[in-house]
Amino acid sequence: MTGKQIPVFSGGEKLFSAGSAQALDAQAPSWGLDPFALVEAAGRGCARIFTEVYPGFFSASSPKIAVAAGSGNNGADAMVMLRTLILDGRVSPAASAVVINRMPGAEDRTPRSEALRTLEKMGVLIYPWQGAISKNGSAGIDERDVLARADIIIDGIAGTGLRGPLSGASGEMAAWIRECKKKAGTGVTGAGRPRIVSIDIPSGNFDLFEPSMPIIQADLTLAIEPKKLCLYSPGARVFAGTIRSVKGIFPSGLMQTFDGPELLTWKQIRRRLPPIGPDAYKYDRGVAEIHAGSPGSAGAARIAARGAQAAGAGIVRLLVDETLYPILAVSAGGIMVAPVKTSGGGGGMDPSEENRFYPDAVLLGPGWGRSPDRLPVLHKALDREAEIPLILDADAIALSRDLTFHGNTILTPHLGEFTAFTGLSKEKILSNSIPSVVDTARKIRATILFKSHVLIIAGEDGRVGIVDGMAPVLAAGGSGDLLAGFCLAIAARMKRGGYYDGYTCAAAAAALLAKIGRAPDKAHSFADPLDLAEKAASLAGRAWL
Repeated sequence: MTGKQIPVFSGGEKLFSAGSAQALDAQAPSWGLDPFALVEAAGRGCARIFTEVYPGFFSASSPKIAVAAGSGNNGADAMVMLRTLILDGRVSPAASAVVINRMPGAEDRTPRSEALRTLEKMGVLIYPWQGAISKNGSAGIDERDVLARADIIIDGIAGTGLRGPLSGASGEMAAWIRECKKKAGTGVTGAGRPRIVSIDIPSGNFDLFEPSMPIIQADLTLAIEPKKLCLYSPGARVFAGTIRSVKGIFPSGLMQTFDGPELLTWKQIRRRLPPIGPDAYKYDRGVAEIHAGSPGSAGAARIAARGAQAAGAGIVRLLVDETLYPILAVSAGGIMVAPVKTSGGGGGMDPSEENRFYPDAVLLGPGWGRSPDRLPVLHKALDREAEIPLILDADAIALSRDLTFHGNTILTPHLGEFTAFTGLSKEKILSNSIPSVVDTARKIRATILFKSHVLIIAGEDGRVGIVDGMAPVLAAGGSGDLLAGFCLAIAARMKRGGYYDGYTCAAAAAALLAKIGRAPDKAHSFADPLDLAEKAASLAGRAWL
């Protein structure tokens, strides 16, 4: 857009596909990394993080812990985790058990077989999974009873090596664990026992997971670095519960040889935008122009404008139909509300006013309606897109389905809007969200900020970022309008600063929204989006002023 070079930033944590994770494991020996040592480090790390998250489990009596172990290294990690908890004195061998889908052979010498033999020598009872027909005569209980009576179940059934839905003994074990959870009355909330702790990913999750497939519902997922991309697929994210990283397993130099989407946080991405100097004038922070609102949807226009203010725009101009002007202007505060003639598509703005407040970025769509008379405004904005960043939200996305973009537009669809825009089914999007968003962004030459409990940002140049939302307070009307306002303010400021990068703009806006939604004073209360804007203004101000 300008002759200035766009700043290059890095620092987001990479997310690995299953294929990349397996390639990483294959390269580990060439770095002198022994599989036994890797499993040892992972299992010990899982034990450490687990005790930090659930210290209360060990404050009174020794809890009953059962490991559900599969045939791969996830099962080995889980058993090393249990062994570490025993050696640390947090649980007793008598209160521990392993339920395993397949016993290793006498000649096996793998991390899994050695971890199992060590636990057996320590006095931990081992139960091969034999389904409903099994009975352990000496103990009087079978492997199903062991899982049903546990306070904590460590899920190590399956990891990234999964190629399809869980089946056989692994599928039976997972189904029984889900039944144990259901019988305990805890549902998906994890409010009681057993607590399910998954190693790396919930068993049943994999790159091609679909929500209809069997999967473990975890309360806590101990994500062994590098974190796996499938954890953050919107269709699978809810099954992971709380996600905590287990670091220090692989050398950073080895992991840097692989590429993948970024896992973005507010703390990390806020630094990608330079601070606002103490001598900054309002125009230095950007002129943000909004076309929004229609009868019955005036609130969307107000919230979007307040979002632009909160994210730091220097001037916010809200252009509304004449019928809405008296409603919105009376309590506008620092927002400049201007009426436009409803005939001719909300155009009809005084040319002298337009020239005086020439925008640095434009937002169309919140509560705007889909009347054909909106199209002239949309086409005019697209004509100027090469020089003025354009944010399309809600109704404007629907109106732009068959239009062409030129790299400087951000679309902010939720699932329903993205379904209508692409023609893909909701099931297809949920099971293949990240590739769907990435492919669409490349195809239409625009940045897409896909809104859900996981926010996906795809640049038209192929960059991909993930922001972990999981903030129920944001599941209310108006939060998307607020996000669109954030995007607008950041875009206007970037443009005024001599550069514009739609990916960074959308990522920063998404991370800001997720941060306020998960803030301790907001996460457990219902809130008006205008109240959330106050929190966003404080966060953005501390980051950039």
